[in-house]
Amino acid sequence: MQVNALDHVNVITDRLDDTCRFYVALLGLERRDAPPPLTPQNAQWLYDKGGRAVLHINSTDCPRTFDRTVEPGALTGAIHHVALNCSGHDEVLARIAAMGLDCQRNFVSAIALRQIFVADPNNVLLELNFFGD
Repeated sequence: MQVNALDHVNVITDRLDDTCRFYVALLGLERRDAPPPLTPQNAQWLYDKGGRAVLHINSTDCPRTFDRTVEPGALTGAIHHVALNCSGHDEVLARIAAMGLDCQRNFVSAIALRQIFVADPNNVLLELNFFGD
């Protein structure tokens, strides 16, 4: 067994449309309805340019196979952040500025990695990684 890649991240929110708009505006993802039995009112999937549904955005009342208490805006338990391998560093910085968001930047010189840390509307911390970009 091996891990091939990160499949997706699921965000539970009481702000479905705001959360989807945030990720579409910041990361340029494509918003689509999740497959049945989920509905457009309780789940949206956001796709990358390769056609992969990398973010699943679910409403607080969306049915879940593995249900647990989730409180949007609170700390996300043992998950500290979600890291995404990205390209277009300067474009993302411009989007962050245009959206009026706060962010923190970091550079890891040993591996030529530029990082941007920004929170989504639910207080989920994103680590946007730009290798050699």
